[in-house]
Amino acid sequence: MLAHKPYCFAQGGHISTEPRINDRIHAAEVRLVGPDGEQIGIVRIAEALKLATDVGLDLVEIAPTARPPVAKVMDYGKWRYETAQKARESRRNQTNTIIKEMKLRPKIDSHDYETKKGHIVRFLRAGDKVKITIMFRGREQSRPELGFNLLNKLAEDVAEDGSVEFAPKQDGRNMIMVLAPTRKKSEAKVEAKAERERKAQERDADFAAEQKELAESRAQTGERTKRKRGPADNMDPDIDL
Repeated sequence: MLAHKPYCFAQGGHISTEPRINDRIHAAEVRLVGPDGEQIGIVRIAEALKLATDVGLDLVEIAPTARPPVAKVMDYGKWRYETAQKARESRRNQTNTIIKEMKLRPKIDSHDYETKKGHIVRFLRAGDKVKITIMFRGREQSRPELGFNLLNKLAEDVAEDGSVEFAPKQDGRNMIMVLAPTRKKSEAKVEAKAERERKAQERDADFAAEQKELAESRAQTGERTKRKRGPADNMDPDIDL
């Protein structure tokens, strides 16, 4: 005779993540929670099932490892739907962390510095982390303070948009610092979308204003060039009146 397989195991050894409900609950008694969250206490499984049946709901085992297991009276179908909705919303709000990298020389000129700083600010405002690498060459390796000073200055200049997550540290011939954005990537996406919509509305408004101005200009030009024909318009210009 084949041994009975526990409910939590499916064909192929896969462990089910679905909770046991109603007559699939094996425990002789459960700690029962009512449909409104009220604590009913420890009751026999038959009594718990009857209570759930009387109110037209399901008995769901929500804490199977407790002693005794905890079961709640609820609408199982509705609960599964709401749980799936929350999971989808959570996945939608999750964003992958992207680390951008920017490389600088310790003796970078002011123009290049401002250009690279602009890129770093743009990355941070988009919600991405930025890894700053100072590359030392030749005798520059004996002047690590140049790298420290440059990274500290950069951190101060972009403090409004990012903070130091990984302090400057020497790594062989390079020095590294990591900046983290002050706001989440999801927030940056929402703001970027709002900004795109605002600009699109401004372009539409400007286009509508230009079209209106052009139409008014054409109307005025037409009024100036259009005149009514009188009796003299039909006369021969060579006739001496």
